[in-house]
Amino acid sequence: MTERAAAARRGRPRSEQSRLAILDATTELLLDHGLAGASMDAVAERAGVSKATIYRWWPSKEALALEALYRAWTGEEPRELDTGSLRGDLRAMLMPWARRLRERPYGRVIAAFVTEAQTDPAFEEQYRTRFVEPRREQGRAAFARAAARGEIPTDIDVDVALDMLYGPLYHRLLHRHAPLNDRFVTDVIDAVLRSLAP
Repeated sequence: MTERAAAARRGRPRSEQSRLAILDATTELLLDHGLAGASMDAVAERAGVSKATIYRWWPSKEALALEALYRAWTGEEPRELDTGSLRGDLRAMLMPWARRLRERPYGRVIAAFVTEAQTDPAFEEQYRTRFVEPRREQGRAAFARAAARGEIPTDIDVDVALDMLYGPLYHRLLHRHAPLNDRFVTDVIDAVLRSLAP
């Protein structure tokens, strides 16, 4: 191994350590101060890195914030949601999501992302790809399994059904007019399932 290759290999763990420190610092700043408080300067100071190091991986504060949230959420989400019933699958998908929103102030972070997506088409695409679509893909898979089991008709519009599920949850998340608790999530799931019954 050449001296240069050895130096490169030694540098990789430090780079990964810095990247993870940046993502952790961003997550904490987002939760403590919202998107406005997660400036590149603040992230650099909390992570103990230079701004140049941050810009090496992320072109903007918004892109960094989105990856930090994605990492924080995907690390805890179940990979397998096949409980044997559509109701069970939807509860397994939506309950942890709603509980996480209650445990820490992720709601204001997501609200800021939704606002940013209205004015920044590039960020809108990233937000939809990294945060919205993975969750909807889980839902599509759950509905496909249910259709194969004969629980629901095979010709339902799955995207409309997913909007019927997530719409009320986002409404409470963003407007905060009533609690986003387990009872509400269960009521929404049951109402949607009744509307889809053969």
